[in-house]
Amino acid sequence: MRLVVVGADGRMGRMLIRAVAEAEGCTLSSAIEREGSAALGQDAGTLAGIGALGVPVTDDPLPAFAATDGVLDFTTPAATTFFAELAAQARIVHVIGTTGLAEPDLAKLAAAARHARLVRSGNMSLGVNLLAGLVRKVAAALGPDYDIEIVEMHHRMKVDAPSGTALLLGEAAAEGRGVALSETRVSTRDGHTGARRPGDIGFATLRGGSVVGDHSVILAGPGERITLSHHAEDRTIFARGAVRAARWAFDRPPGLYGMADVLGL
Repeated sequence: MRLVVVGADGRMGRMLIRAVAEAEGCTLSSAIEREGSAALGQDAGTLAGIGALGVPVTDDPLPAFAATDGVLDFTTPAATTFFAELAAQARIVHVIGTTGLAEPDLAKLAAAARHARLVRSGNMSLGVNLLAGLVRKVAAALGPDYDIEIVEMHHRMKVDAPSGTALLLGEAAAEGRGVALSETRVSTRDGHTGARRPGDIGFATLRGGSVVGDHSVILAGPGERITLSHHAEDRTIFARGAVRAARWAFDRPPGLYGMADVLGL
């Protein structure tokens, strides 16, 4: 499977290049960076620290998308929606690990999914998505007597909060309860807030150091607490999950998929 990596000079971009090079049955067809990037013209493999691959970094995605089977995208919301339009025109696979997407962005992705195979997740880790499946089942089994709180911590440079993974877990909890997260989400508490409303799904955000990603879902009931957690120790888990998602989507019909689909959950 031929794969393009966009945002090639970013931290995740370099890891995606390495993951594609290591994956059996996959090859890096192109590496894309923004106009003016210092990485332009460099060999993508050298950039990723694995030796030359014969693939120079370019800022022109059009010919790259026309000559590939899929694109791996951990960039920004504006870039991702642009790449989604190109993926739709080329009718290829578009794996999206970008976080911070707003409702208008999601609407554009849904439109692109009429022609492309989009796999989007707030976290491409296989473990996190298995955790989401557990959260969904546990929330459904325990019911509203158990309060749900989601705690996440990331490195100091992360710009969005709560994290895409925390929201993914919140959505899973809400689905388990048969409610909408938008109606039950509480992301901030400050001052005299009053008692906790029954049915709320709370989020607590921590930032500091070089933490890759820690997430815990706490279900606190009468006399007991259940905590389901995932701790990411290496970002390569996200890159490997993205490659697996691309390979899964290769022969699927156009549509918008998630990692739950990839894992058969």
